[in-house]
Amino acid sequence: MRVFAKPARPGFRQGRDSALSIAAMTLMLASVVDAAGADLALKGGADVIDFADPGAGALGALPIEAIGKVVGAIGERRRVCAALGPPPYEAEALTARAGALRKAGVDWVRFAADAGALDRLEPALRALAQEIGLLGVLLADQAPDFGLVARMAALGFKGAFLDVDKTSGKRLLDCLAPPEVAVFSALCRRHGLLSCLAGSLQSPDVPRLLLVEPDVLGFRSALSVRGRRGGPLDAGRIALIRDLIPRESADAASGGASPAPSGDAFDIIFLRDFLTAVEIGAYAHERGAKQRVLFNIEASVTRAAAHADDMRAIFSYDVILDAIRLVTGRGHIDFIETIAEDVAAIVLKHPRVASVRVRVEKLDLVPGSVGVEIRRERP
Repeated sequence: MRVFAKPARPGFRQGRDSALSIAAMTLMLASVVDAAGADLALKGGADVIDFADPGAGALGALPIEAIGKVVGAIGERRRVCAALGPPPYEAEALTARAGALRKAGVDWVRFAADAGALDRLEPALRALAQEIGLLGVLLADQAPDFGLVARMAALGFKGAFLDVDKTSGKRLLDCLAPPEVAVFSALCRRHGLLSCLAGSLQSPDVPRLLLVEPDVLGFRSALSVRGRRGGPLDAGRIALIRDLIPRESADAASGGASPAPSGDAFDIIFLRDFLTAVEIGAYAHERGAKQRVLFNIEASVTRAAAHADDMRAIFSYDVILDAIRLVTGRGHIDFIETIAEDVAAIVLKHPRVASVRVRVEKLDLVPGSVGVEIRRERP
């Protein structure tokens, strides 16, 4: 559980932004274009209302006057975010638009961050960061430079966003593997920034991305009728995404199908004979080379009340696969026991996993295999 203790920045309305200081769960961001969408997102339990033009890419801007009217209706109930528009940016125009958005009631603005823009606009960005929350957007489908996270923190940014360019037709996890997304989230935490993930995210992506502990998950197409990015929002789809992101209390329930366990019923979700190459070994000669490692994992999962054809009832095997990838993707590991313990710990992060059995075998040391098997339970 994470606690945010940053004081509200000057110019932020204390009612909304101060809530961030006690946030302990991943926030749900819903991208909208009008009052009807904002109303559906509010009723569906979205934590952040984002204004952007879905037809103009990840940073498509909407008219400020239209945003202001909707923000007035939202009041103090949610944090509000808006896109500043696509680059290139000029200091004067950037400052003017961000200031106008602030006056319209926007708390955070999304800005396309690259090394050139940060260099050229540094004085303007430092000043803006004292007035409104800046979220620097890195595009996952355009070789994002994670080194910019530290630079954004030094300039006073509030957070960093991973997104994709709509023209690529790709999702976030098509562009970056889970270990790379985990590196981004860890860098944001290290530098005191919110880590925000978006990029055509769909419902099966939610449990996978929760493993890297992002502060914000952003959605547009997944909330829309038939999954169409530019279509109207759909209350049922909003409820599905909302229910997949854990919240601290049942008071915030959106009214969708409950993901709560049904009695003491358990299902076993398993991964059999998953073979991958890992840099492992405590000996000097084992460094710099990969060995074959075999995984067999079983997770005992509480059965959800939702019907089996509902995503809320499903514990995806991708969670297990991603746990392995997150651990083995960190670099050299001395001991196979470390792999087993860390994989088990990540799988147990999922709120429905009661226990997990992890068997890990090294196949290149002897004619057969050597390894370890552990069983761990939720405390």
